[in-house]
Amino acid sequence: MKTAATLRLAVESALAGRISAPFVYRDRKICETVPSGIPEIDSLAGGLPRGSLTEICGPHCSGRTSILLSALALRTAQLEACALIDSRDAFDPHSAAAAGVKLNNLLWVRCQNVDHALRATDLLLQGGGFGLIALDLSDVPPETVRYVPLNAWFRFRKTVEDTPTILLLLEQEPHAKTCASLVLSLGMDSSRWTATSDASDFPPHGSLLDGFHIRAGLRRSKFESASATSISPDPGHQHHRRFASHNLETVFESKTSWGIPDGSWPADPKQK
Repeated sequence: MKTAATLRLAVESALAGRISAPFVYRDRKICETVPSGIPEIDSLAGGLPRGSLTEICGPHCSGRTSILLSALALRTAQLEACALIDSRDAFDPHSAAAAGVKLNNLLWVRCQNVDHALRATDLLLQGGGFGLIALDLSDVPPETVRYVPLNAWFRFRKTVEDTPTILLLLEQEPHAKTCASLVLSLGMDSSRWTATSDASDFPPHGSLLDGFHIRAGLRRSKFESASATSISPDPGHQHHRRFASHNLETVFESKTSWGIPDGSWPADPKQK
């Protein structure tokens, strides 16, 4: 009677030259993650995965831009070429520079509609060579994004696989979650105001918006370790891919650039 080891050896011998490791679980693929620049997000989600699609969704003033600029600042500081596909030509390079983004390492693709943005994303993914590619559909109405064919998200996911590229998708509502390795939902928790007068009403008369507290939720993750206590934001940290559904949340701060005394973005990403 043949043992399990004998049968295993026989199968491997029969498949030699066609399948290198027939008994290796294909979905448990090593995936490198890098910090987003916001410690709370890195503790919650383990950072941003390379070779994967990450979806960040939330309404206006929900912190999407804060995460985007923080991630771009870190990647461009590492001299990685990055690209931003701006679907509605809404990107502000001055705010990005104040946030620490090295504009010389950023390709800004200015689009007028969703079709142009999807084509530009496809071309950049096919070309390769980018550390981070961000498709910003934040200002596109959700009912418009719903008409994007599902095969477009599958094609993006397949193209970015096995590459060092981080693909970020920013939207108001999640539409690509079946193809995303990581899905984060954002929402404003509370706002902070700086009074410029002695008025006692709130918000005080003549006050300035100082920033927001943003609540972030982990809605989907394909990482084996996805908890605030077990994930390290180390740039070289690696995870095994495995589908999991989570409802973990955290809160981080988003600060306005005019609320900073010297007019520059703070060095501490937690204050962004």
